Amino acid sequence: MTVFVLATHNAHKVEELRRILGERLGPHELVAYDGPEPVEDGDTFEANALIKARAAFAHTGLPAIADDSGIAVRALGGAPGIHSARYAGTRDDADNYRLLLANLQGATDRAAEFVCAAALVDGERELTVRGSWPGDVLDAPRGDHGFGYDPVFRPAGLEISSAELTADQKNATSHRARAFGELVVHIRELYG
Repeated sequence: MTVFVLATHNAHKVEELRRILGERLGPHELVAYDGPEPVEDGDTFEANALIKARAAFAHTGLPAIADDSGIAVRALGGAPGIHSARYAGTRDDADNYRLLLANLQGATDRAAEFVCAAALVDGERELTVRGSWPGDVLDAPRGDHGFGYDPVFRPAGLEISSAELTADQKNATSHRARAFGELVVHIRELYG
């Protein structure tokens, strides 16, 4: 059995990743990260995921799993993108999605996608994979589940926001589920 550290201080993300990875990881164990938070100064989701995973591995000596994710809106040239968590400057989810809605006011093209880059760093290797979840941005927030931009994101093919999905529904199809589903394939190959 291998113990992996989840390189995030975001309690919502830890809970979501434990649900997503849960049984898929088999006998391996996941522990939360309690070390210093690194500066995420990469210019891609993959670069930032690696920064977090490297920091957690350096601090704990355990194989580290991290992600960097956000929403990319076509009408805003892909913004907020890697700046999603800090978009409004407050790190508050509601402030972030309110600013997004204000910046999209009057826009007819509301296409967007959630993007997640998942990384693994274990001292011998570094790898990243990417998952995306296409959809569009609603005119107003809806739903009480999830976190981040979930209340204003409507996944393609659905008439509800991702904040109106149950945790199980979201974790079956989200950008994070897609990226970590692929990462688990690599983990199984590497660690059994």
